[in-house]
Amino acid sequence: MGTVLSLAAPRSSINDCNEVLQSGTCKKNKSSCLNEDNSRLIPCLPDELSLQILARLPRIHYFNLRLVSQKWKATVMSPQLFNLRKELGKTEEWLYVLTKLDEEKPLWYGLDPLSRKWQRLPSIPSAGFEGESRKSLWNMVGPSIKVAEFIKNWLGQKDGSDNAPFGGCGIGTVDGCLYVLGGFSRVSTMNNVWRYNPILNAWSEMTPMSIDRAYCKTSILNDKLYVVGGVKSRPRWIEPLQSAEVFDPHTSTWSQVPSMPCSRAHELPNAFLADVLKPIATGMTSYMGRLCVAQSLYSWPFIVDAGGEIYDPETNSWGDMPSGMGEGWPSKQAGTKLSVVLDGQLYACEASGSLDRGKIKVYDRTDDAWKVVIGNVPINDFSNSESPFLLAGFHGRLHVITKDPNRDIAVLQAEPQHKFSPLLSSSTYFSDGSLNQVPDSLTESETVNWKVIAARDFGSAELVSCLVLDI
Repeated sequence: MGTVLSLAAPRSSINDCNEVLQSGTCKKNKSSCLNEDNSRLIPCLPDELSLQILARLPRIHYFNLRLVSQKWKATVMSPQLFNLRKELGKTEEWLYVLTKLDEEKPLWYGLDPLSRKWQRLPSIPSAGFEGESRKSLWNMVGPSIKVAEFIKNWLGQKDGSDNAPFGGCGIGTVDGCLYVLGGFSRVSTMNNVWRYNPILNAWSEMTPMSIDRAYCKTSILNDKLYVVGGVKSRPRWIEPLQSAEVFDPHTSTWSQVPSMPCSRAHELPNAFLADVLKPIATGMTSYMGRLCVAQSLYSWPFIVDAGGEIYDPETNSWGDMPSGMGEGWPSKQAGTKLSVVLDGQLYACEASGSLDRGKIKVYDRTDDAWKVVIGNVPINDFSNSESPFLLAGFHGRLHVITKDPNRDIAVLQAEPQHKFSPLLSSSTYFSDGSLNQVPDSLTESETVNWKVIAARDFGSAELVSCLVLDI
């Protein structure tokens, strides 16, 4: 019996050991599975599939998705995700609006037109300036300043720069990023360049321009950012610039471009007028694979359209702009001409005789003429505003950014009942004459409806400029 008991005991111990081993193995396997799931973006799914899911989500949700975990944050802020969005055709066009408050720094806002949600961009960090202490970008961009008043100072007086206010940065886009270039710090022009990356939601300082300049014109062509004209500070006066340069975002380098000839300035009848009237670039856009730069001759209080010139990157040379295109280019005010290319057509917006109406024209290449396509754009032209309205093109539609009667910033979308025709002039109106009282409603005309797609109270902030990024 003792022998039987002694033999049975080991069998029981062996079974107990087997159960313990099996239990330990199961726990280890479960722990391994849990650890593997925890290392994945979405448990039980390969990261490749999770990335496909994230790439299909609206970009406005990415700001909250960053809070899930460090890995989600790294994924949502990775170029890989946005490259996949581009491959899938899931990129989104957002409107970025620059505003400013009197005596305060400028503020950037991004608008997702689909969700109608606004995002405030972070402030541009401090920048180092030669011979000065570190200052915020507001020392470059500065408080409210009307272009016409500034030009009066530096073109009407040789020493006008002594009292010149801050301001004059250029803005542009390339490679899915927003750029702020140059401007004034006190009475000195700057060559600093700052880039906003919407993927990282952060600013970074880039390679500076080869020359200090303010009030330059910018445009994108062949995935490169071109900068033309502007002004440069000199002792006791400010020099208008005809020079140009181009930035390659892939190499982060600047290259020289031949200067604008400004041939019309050389056609003045006498030396006096040549000394008084200064050539300035008043607008630039990329159209038909070339850069079209509108120009003016200016001496306060006179401004004369001087046509323009066109840069061809294939020949690396400038040529005269067709006379009808340059001389008829609609202007917003002295020193600025708004334009946007949409579906291969060049549009421009200008204020009409009324303080609350404007018109949009399209350039007809066949007739070399600007023709009205929307004859009554509902804008509010506040006389004390530097930029009472802006023009943008996204989602295949023209958009006007302006302030409504309550001074809220409103984004209006033009929805043609029929395709735009350069030969037709439409008449649009608000049925009750108010933007604020009829939000998200249509105002009808024979060919165009205007729809308020977004509106927001920005207080006393004024419009400065706007850009569209597609990422």
